[in-house]
Amino acid sequence: MEWKSYGRRRVYDSPYVEVWLDDVEIPGVGRIDHHVVTMPKASVTSVVTDEQGRFLLLYRHRFITDHWGWEVPAGWAEPGEDPAVAISREIEEETGWRPASVTPLVEYDALAGISTMRFQCFHATACEQIGAPIDGSEATRVEWMPESELLKLLATGQVQDGPSLAALSYFLGPHRLLSSNAR
Repeated sequence: MEWKSYGRRRVYDSPYVEVWLDDVEIPGVGRIDHHVVTMPKASVTSVVTDEQGRFLLLYRHRFITDHWGWEVPAGWAEPGEDPAVAISREIEEETGWRPASVTPLVEYDALAGISTMRFQCFHATACEQIGAPIDGSEATRVEWMPESELLKLLATGQVQDGPSLAALSYFLGPHRLLSSNAR
């Protein structure tokens, strides 16, 4: 079943988000106005690990949900910017650590039913600490967590951010399985 689009009109826009009403026909339902949220910039996220098997995480407060929790470094790629370069920049700005290696991990649509938001997730390794985080507003704490602690954080709901959950779950699950089968 494929929806048919008859056009769209902009409801709101800013440098960070656009909201549209699409005039669509849904088979068996009829024509409706369907909200669509688009992001003018590409979203990037990362799983950052070191040679000891630890994960680099940020502890922060999200005012919209009023939750504190652990997250992976993430951000936006500027128009025309290579997403791998963007996530390297974001990791450095948010954590004070500069990755030497950034490789693609997975891509996914975050809210496919209502948004064009697509995340490109990377695995960053061989980080060198270059100083304190450049953007002090990003996190209260930046810490390297052993996998055993990360698993406890995931199991107890202390990682509530969707991009972080997706990135870490993919890394600990399918990525790890595929990597071990390739050996």
